[in-house]
Amino acid sequence: MDIKSALLGELHVIQVAAQTNTDETTRVYGRMAGITRFLYENLPSYEMAGYVVFLLVFALSAIVYKLGFAKKLKLSQNIIIYAFLFLGCIMLTFFALFLPMIEGLIVAALILIVYKTRLWREKREEQQATNQ
Repeated sequence: MDIKSALLGELHVIQVAAQTNTDETTRVYGRMAGITRFLYENLPSYEMAGYVVFLLVFALSAIVYKLGFAKKLKLSQNIIIYAFLFLGCIMLTFFALFLPMIEGLIVAALILIVYKTRLWREKREEQQATNQ
């Protein structure tokens, strides 16, 4: 076996591996959740897409926490809560790859926004009724 045939044989192996990699990538994209898939397909690198998914999960989790569960706490307690929320969002980011975590957090945030605006409106109307 000469060097030229050995190099061509390696080239064929590389081409087959590239084709399998493309098939595998297509299969993985097919299993991804909607927004995550959109980000991974359209951002310039997978690393950047991973960071964007993480930031989305963290931001939406912080909004849902603030709207639904937060109480008035000291600054140091808030820092601790958000630090643990940050660490927990690392795990949620892995779930967000194949489960609709971002979509679920968006729905939760919208429901809590509607609830808070209605609650704020009712309190304002009650105050106006008691002032008159």
